[in-house]
Amino acid sequence: MAGGWAHDGAVQDQIDATVDSEVERAKNSMPKGESLSHCEECDAVIPEPRRKAIAGVRLCIQCQSKQEKKGHSALFNRAGSKDSQLR
Repeated sequence: MAGGWAHDGAVQDQIDATVDSEVERAKNSMPKGESLSHCEECDAVIPEPRRKAIAGVRLCIQCQSKQEKKGHSALFNRAGSKDSQLR
């Protein structure tokens, strides 16, 4: 049940949009191409099983973990509907 200017189901629509946006961001951030044998950040050897499991891998596990921790922001839809912004 929505209130104000929002239609019924508006909250669910915003949740769906947030999930869709995050899935698209995750797909776009997936590595592509040939995997590197050494990490492009610290030059550590990237193990063959990791290179086979993730096509186009460019970072070792430690550097990848650091990058992922820095890259995540609040998980909400910044492109919310106009109705939700007018409340």
